[in-house]
Amino acid sequence: MAENIEKINDSESSPYDFKYEEKGFYRNEKGLTAEIVRKLSEDKNDPEWMREFRLKALEIYNELKEPEWGPDISGLNIDEIATYVRPNTKMQAKWEDVPSDIKETFEKLGIPEAERTSLAGVGAQYDSELVYHNLQDEVAKQGVIYTDFESSLHGEYADMVKEHFMTLVKPNDHKFAALHGAVWSGGSFVYVPKNVKVEIPLQSYFRLNAKGAGQFEHTLIIVDEGADVHFIEGCSAPKYNVANLHAGCVELFVKKNAHLRYSTVENWSKNMYNLNTKRARVEEGGSVEWVSGSFGSHVSYLYPESDLVGKGARAEFTGVTFAGKDQNLDTGAKMLHLAPNTSSVITTKSISKGGGISTYRSAIYISKEATGSKASVSCESLMLDNISRSDTIPAMDIHTDECDVGHEAKIGRISNDAVFYLMSRGISEEEARTMIVSGFANPVSKELPLEYAVEMNNLIRLEMKGNM
Repeated sequence: MAENIEKINDSESSPYDFKYEEKGFYRNEKGLTAEIVRKLSEDKNDPEWMREFRLKALEIYNELKEPEWGPDISGLNIDEIATYVRPNTKMQAKWEDVPSDIKETFEKLGIPEAERTSLAGVGAQYDSELVYHNLQDEVAKQGVIYTDFESSLHGEYADMVKEHFMTLVKPNDHKFAALHGAVWSGGSFVYVPKNVKVEIPLQSYFRLNAKGAGQFEHTLIIVDEGADVHFIEGCSAPKYNVANLHAGCVELFVKKNAHLRYSTVENWSKNMYNLNTKRARVEEGGSVEWVSGSFGSHVSYLYPESDLVGKGARAEFTGVTFAGKDQNLDTGAKMLHLAPNTSSVITTKSISKGGGISTYRSAIYISKEATGSKASVSCESLMLDNISRSDTIPAMDIHTDECDVGHEAKIGRISNDAVFYLMSRGISEEEARTMIVSGFANPVSKELPLEYAVEMNNLIRLEMKGNM
């Protein structure tokens, strides 16, 4: 495994592959012990209940086995991972107060410009801590709360946070959920009051700069009855020749008749193990939309889950995954229909090249109470050569005859006729293939805000560079 990561480190760089020295940063000891967890809890000024929660999660982590059914993660050694790296700054509300090296990182990623032009609020996390957070006044006046997660543990909404924290994703769900519960750091808390419509998106961006480190941010969003919000998440990291780990957690609570769109473009480095867990709970008449672009990372396990617990609840998942050389990306979605007349739609696109492995894995569960429910799954795979691999592993567990469930899967390659046609119009072969792949991924990019659609198309272009 180390050899593969070394090869990745030597591969062609991208505009996202820049890094800075950890000048004045605090880095905890490698590994995972009760002493490390206690020290982290003390550093973060946790309330007593959170300290106890962390230590209990650590016990669960030590009891659980690593998953054996997905891609190989034997190259990930938690004893070599620093679970907490604190930048040399406190969180700032003014961009000019952020240290220059960190500010330059986010300037290169386009965060300040995006904030000025199209976002209602921004949180920027660097390694294990948020370094910048701001919410537009007009949105704050609507009663919207958008703050860093640590602050939410001590503020006006502390009881709400305690009530909801890791109740959707429980530490005993799997080993890396338990790890997250023990060492989480950073992330965001969002609360949208009843009937409030946030017209422009909120955004969090996570940058993991540190070598041999983990990032464990926690995102908790509560959208109250009749409210509406769009939350965008972006991620990136530079390449190193040692393993890095991302094991964040996202919990979304969508109340009666509320709506939440959660968009993500992940561009992790190809030495990253991305073991993220995301889950939504949707009540009566509510709806959640997941829009996901998965790029980078050496190995990914990522399956956003929607629990449709109220009558007429709805969920949609639209995702694209691009697996290149030395990448094994295991992604998909889960839909649990637990009430009558619920509906779900899964639409995924996966692309593989250079020996990359892309696996689509889904689960549809329809309980006996979920009469009148509908579920639709469509997954399409595009292989760009004869050494790559694409697999589809759908699971359906249905407990009522009064439902409508459909599944469609397609696997194919780029048509030589289509490439020839574009080349006859003066387009190079590389550009022709890139255009076809971008068109294949268009159902996802068209659902993203303009800035992220452009970023996703740029990522596709980078992945396709030199592909023939």
